[in-house]
Amino acid sequence: MSLDLEQSRRAMGRRDLLALGAAALAAHALPARASEAWPAKPIRIIAGQAPGSSNDSTARAFADYAAQKLGVPVVVENKPGGLGMIAAESVARSTPDGYTLLLSLHSQPAQAPALLKKLSIDTDKDLLPIAAMGVGPVVAVVNKDFPVQTLEQAIAYSKKKPINVGNYSIGSGWQLMLAQLAKDTGGQFNVVNYKGTGAMLMDLYAGTIDMGAGSLAGMGAGLDKGAVRPVVITVGDKSRRLPGIPRWVDAGFKGPAYEDLAECNMLFAPAGTPPEVVRRLADLFTSSVNESPRIKAVRETLHEEGPILTGDPLRQFIQRTWPSYRRLTRELNLVVD
Repeated sequence: MSLDLEQSRRAMGRRDLLALGAAALAAHALPARASEAWPAKPIRIIAGQAPGSSNDSTARAFADYAAQKLGVPVVVENKPGGLGMIAAESVARSTPDGYTLLLSLHSQPAQAPALLKKLSIDTDKDLLPIAAMGVGPVVAVVNKDFPVQTLEQAIAYSKKKPINVGNYSIGSGWQLMLAQLAKDTGGQFNVVNYKGTGAMLMDLYAGTIDMGAGSLAGMGAGLDKGAVRPVVITVGDKSRRLPGIPRWVDAGFKGPAYEDLAECNMLFAPAGTPPEVVRRLADLFTSSVNESPRIKAVRETLHEEGPILTGDPLRQFIQRTWPSYRRLTRELNLVVD
């Protein structure tokens, strides 16, 4: 072998190594460049609840704000059903690039492993929580003709005669609270399950059922018209909208069922979404509270005044609430095929 040929081969080897090294660096840099370029096309937000819900209203208000700030269309698709898992599964299986997001009531991915016999995703691992907005006070009410005025009177009535109680979703926090209340007081509560708050309210206003619960977005009109009377705030803080109405703890009821089953609308992305994209979405969700008229209007309707949860506060919220949802669901032996 000539010296020139050997030198040529060595030079080619060095060039190949340099080329491989450059390719590796480029491949490593791709996610960063992709996240810096985000968004470059329309974004979809999959809402887990039907139109007209606080979930849908929040999703559409945030989509409007995000579109203005990001300069790309942001569209909302409603995929209700399957206790929120139709929407959750479609997002969890999508490409983790920040273009398909989920806005869900957080209680649904929290409960799914305990409530559903068959679950094709792991809600703890396949969904990445980004930000959460509360739904304001959730209030339990009775029909205007039901012969009680207060929570104490409702409990006393339930010890003598069963109360027919509407439940907006199987396994809801409200249903878990009722189960605990029955254990703690000896009261009798016949739970009637509905597919959403709207259908439940129709029966509640008609007197077909005696009692129900929901956010002020759903209950507000009935309260204004006097069709229902509030007896206890089941989730959230005391509200100017509900003067004199106690929370569970004010009425002497304490423990996970009464204190941990908070509800909120939570924004998720598929696991593996670039951190920079997640951070930008979290920042957008946070800033929307002060900058978006539509978000402000939704929060005013809900009488929601709490902060947006992101980062560590969001993780702490999940660590406190999700185990309680699951444990109480299993204790009640609630299972949905």
